[in-house]
Amino acid sequence: MDQAEQLRNIIKAGAVTHDKPLARVITVTSGKGGVGKSSVAINLAIQFRKMGQKVIILDADFGLANIEIMFGTAPQYNLSDLIYRGKRIRDIITWGPMEVGFISGGSGITGLTNLNKDYLSYIINNLSELDAIADTIIVDTAAGISDTVLEFLVASEEILLIATPEPTSLADSYSLLKALNRHPRFSKEKTKVRVIANKVDVPKEGDALFGKLNAVVGNYLKIPIVYLGVIPRDSQLPKAVMHQMPVSLKTPASKSVAAFERIAANLMDKEKEQSLPKRGVAAFFSYILTGKNV
Repeated sequence: MDQAEQLRNIIKAGAVTHDKPLARVITVTSGKGGVGKSSVAINLAIQFRKMGQKVIILDADFGLANIEIMFGTAPQYNLSDLIYRGKRIRDIITWGPMEVGFISGGSGITGLTNLNKDYLSYIINNLSELDAIADTIIVDTAAGISDTVLEFLVASEEILLIATPEPTSLADSYSLLKALNRHPRFSKEKTKVRVIANKVDVPKEGDALFGKLNAVVGNYLKIPIVYLGVIPRDSQLPKAVMHQMPVSLKTPASKSVAAFERIAANLMDKEKEQSLPKRGVAAFFSYILTGKNV
């Protein structure tokens, strides 16, 4: 029995221990840094909480600490402590504003392709508990097209690609999708890619950004992408970051928050009409840990 088959059996065994639906996994990414990706992840999480969702953010930008800085709190443990040091999943969740949980990725979790069955079972069963803890898991990746970022994206059922009207952001967004398309295990049919235009001065800038990206992606990559809308440039956003508080809580009447509300509501509507079955947290992390679909 190969490792992928072992994982399938582990996941099936874990699925019968509770009858809660599998969590929705949404991965937020960008082709370049500085486009506001982590801010989008955090504020969407706050909006989901306002709609009654239980949300956990995984900060998968290894080696950095954007989420915890923006939340104004420091985690005691991270994902590496679960994998390498025997901590349980509930030990490594830090609870931020409005009881949004987050998990720091620590120094990274890739390259674990030779775990024995018992230890792999321990890790996957721990991670699968997130399905019982959260309705939605938001994964905030690093920017760019590193192998680690691509592994997270390939494992994801839903990708939110954050871009700005800057030509470099548009070019890097295309480069990211091109690299993703070349990945041998990427499935256009099993992954939904949605685009958010951030730091936009007027809505037509966002429309133009998506139009250009959609045209070149459609012509050369044939990846179907969907436009979720714009987040306007807002002076309240950097102020909220300086105060280590999500703008959705610090200045809830600001124009960017109205945009986050619309996008979160749109995503909730899309979940209701979602044609793809949720794969859940265990299957998602099984791919990250082993490099194999299960």
